[in-house]
Amino acid sequence: MAAHPYYPIDLEIVGYIANEWDTLTLVSLFASGCAAIFLVTYLLVMKVHPKISTHDLWTIMWFVLCGCIHLFFEGYFAYNFRRMPSMQDLFGQLWKEYSLSDSRYQTQDAFVLCMETVTAAFWGPLSFVLAGMIMTSHPLRYPLQAIVSLGQLYGDILYYATCLFDNYILGLEYSRPEAAIFWGYFVLCNAFWIAIPLREFHNAYNRSFS
Repeated sequence: MAAHPYYPIDLEIVGYIANEWDTLTLVSLFASGCAAIFLVTYLLVMKVHPKISTHDLWTIMWFVLCGCIHLFFEGYFAYNFRRMPSMQDLFGQLWKEYSLSDSRYQTQDAFVLCMETVTAAFWGPLSFVLAGMIMTSHPLRYPLQAIVSLGQLYGDILYYATCLFDNYILGLEYSRPEAAIFWGYFVLCNAFWIAIPLREFHNAYNRSFS
């Protein structure tokens, strides 16, 4: 069995190959990709709808980023879940880096596979549709915004809940003990999909029934 950096330390991960790129490189590439998505979206929206409100502009940028991450990054995992330990392209190494905080992504875990597949198949495409609806002031914008935000929120709550259940009830630890890994990857990276969908669902609900 190949040595690996994941928890629990006796976890069997078949075919594991260590990343070629270090953490700083991978995090920098991911952050640069997100920044590029924001920039391109901003320029496109301002060209098509220069008088759009600041709130709607940021909401569009958020959902375009969600669409890219859900459809392409999470869709990559759903498609390649059997081969994740040996993947050495950019997305594969990013998933192996993130898996330091949740080793279920390296073990063909049924929950994370189903959750990521639903996210990629539904919330990814619908995030792009919603961004277009916001830009064109479509009358169904707020109902769809509520649906997508609630779906994101539901998936993230289940993600946290299953991990916490396994930890406190079954005694299974999926994250390495380093604070930067647990708080940076597991908590912070996922917290965006708790806080922002809550806000967007609240906004959509208020606009729909005001």
